[in-house]
Order: sequence, then C-alpha cells, then structure tokens
Amino acid sequence: MSSPLKDVRSAIWPALAAAALFGGSTPLVKLLVGELPTLLLAGLLYLGSGLGLAAIRLLRDRSWKPSGLARGEWRWLAAAIVFGGLLGPVLLVFGLTHTDAGAASLMLNLEAVFTAVLAWVIFKENADRRIVLGMLLIVAGGAVLAWPAAGSGAPDWIGPLAIAAACLCWAIDNNLTRRVSGSDALFIAGAKGWTAGVVNTSLALLLGASVSAWPTAGAALAVGLVGYGLSLVLFVRALRGLGTARTGAYFSTAPFIGAAIAILLLGEPTPAPFWLAAGLMGAGVWLHLTEHHEHVHTHEPLEHTHPHVHDAHHQHEHDFNWDGSEPHSHPHRHAVITHKHPHFPDIHHRHGH
Repeated sequence: MSSPLKDVRSAIWPALAAAALFGGSTPLVKLLVGELPTLLLAGLLYLGSGLGLAAIRLLRDRSWKPSGLARGEWRWLAAAIVFGGLLGPVLLVFGLTHTDAGAASLMLNLEAVFTAVLAWVIFKENADRRIVLGMLLIVAGGAVLAWPAAGSGAPDWIGPLAIAAACLCWAIDNNLTRRVSGSDALFIAGAKGWTAGVVNTSLALLLGASVSAWPTAGAALAVGLVGYGLSLVLFVRALRGLGTARTGAYFSTAPFIGAAIAILLLGEPTPAPFWLAAGLMGAGVWLHLTEHHEHVHTHEPLEHTHPHVHDAHHQHEHDFNWDGSEPHSHPHRHAVITHKHPHFPDIHHRHGH
C-alpha cells in the first residue's frame, strides 16, 4: 500500500510535465503568428490536439469506449470547452501579435492566480497564507512585466490585456474541469480539442481565411497536439491529486520554460524588468512548491468512478470478478473515515477547515 505522502508528491509530476509541454509551445506559436490568420491558427492548434488525442485513445482502447462521464458532468465539460477551448486560444494568439513571446510566456503566470482566486472564492478550496503570498508575488511579477519601459511612448496594453483575458478564460476552464477530472483524461482533453478546433477553424474559413502553406498548418497541428493536447491530459491527471489551485501553481512554471526558449530560439532581449518579474514569479512558485498541508480530517460518504489503486482511501470490495490489476476504474463507495496525513484538496479531500 502506498503512503499518503508518496501519493501527494506523485501528483506533482504530471503538473510539472504539463507545464513543460505548454510552456515550450508558446514561443513556437509565436513563430506561427503572422503565417496564418489568428482565428485559423487557434483552430488548428486545438484541432491537432483533438485529432491526435482521439487517435491515441483509439489505439489505447483498441475501440471507442464510453467517456465515463456522469449525466450531470456534461454541463461542466461543455462550459469548460467554451472558456478554455474557444475563447482562450483566440485571445492568446491575438495577444501574441502585440507582445514579445518571452514577456507573453511570463504573463501566462496570471492563469495560476486567476485559477486560485476562483478556486478559493467561488469553489471554496482551502488556501493558507503561504499560498496567498505566493500568488501575490506572481501578480507583482506580471505587473512589472506589463509596465511600459521609460521613453517607450504610449503604452500598448492590448497585448497584455488580451493575454490576461486568455488566462482568465483558462482559469474558469480549470475550475470547471476539476468537476470532471475523475473521468478519462484522454477523453476530456480530446473533447475540448476536437470541439474547439472544429468551431474555430470553421469560423475562420467562413470569414474568408485560407491555408496558404500546408507545412505551416501541419506545424500548428503538431504544436497543438503536444503543447495543448498532451499537456491538458497531464493537467487533468494532476487535478485529481492536487486540486485546482495547487495544480495551477505548479503549472505556473510553464512561462519560465517558454521565456527561456524564446530567449534562446528567437533571440529576444532580456531587459532588467524581465529579470525582476522572473525573480518575483519564481519566489511565488517556490512558496507553492514547498507547501506542506496536514491535519486530522473526516471523509464523508462518497460514491464515484475514477482510476484508482487500493490505497488508504480505497478499501472496498468488488461486486465483479477482479483480476487484481491496478489502477482500475469502476463505481465504488467511500465509507466515513477520520485520519491524518499530508494531503491536497484532491477528489477525496474537498472538506472544509
């Protein structure tokens, strides 16, 4: 039986891997800006995600299997697709046309801030002073980054505001996706990509956009599969073990990866405010990465379906012939239990404090 501390820490790696894939994609998207119309590029990025993940899921299951979503969960997924798949990418691509890729990558840290604020205020997820201070440092870094340099003339707020709006859309998406994170991550991410890709691409074509260079379109599809699709699969898996705000905090390491690639790949300058913003954001992320949360808590009765192993929270019998393989997924019920161990607000720890 695995230890609670090991289970908590194992959930960190999918969040960091998701951050690496998404952060690395931002400078690559910047390279594609101007090669394709904004709406078409956003559509192709998500279309690549949807098509690629659907193919991976078919290969994994060797057939098309049900999603596993409960009837009441479809509305959460639909709303998440609207904010995260339709609005967010368009705002990001538009913002990149008015902002350097390095600065844009660091601005994306605001997604973690908005995600946490919504999780705390709207969805009542627990937060302590350490996490709040970390978020304040990230906000300060974003403000420094967006502030116009002396002598640069009238400030161009269009790019930063568009990127901030994209971050807010993804924050709403993250909190809604948490409600369905126990289901198949490949299906959730693939459904987002497929729907957003088809809608945005169709709208772009109806408005007169055309694909003038198929190699560029192919590159957009590939970047979308890795940076948006596989990244989102890992993000959904992290939501199960970390909760929304903490997953967003770990994911906020993505901009640093994107900024480093922008500097190396695009040769963008690194003025003093850039490093000040990076330092503030890095300190905020460090506070999140070093959090320790442990107290006596009680699990209320709960019945749901998700992939699991028989750890301290899954001591149930099976009403079917189980071959002993783990992890496995089936409807199961949690009885009342009171204990103490390190934990985050995952799908089993959404209790009050």
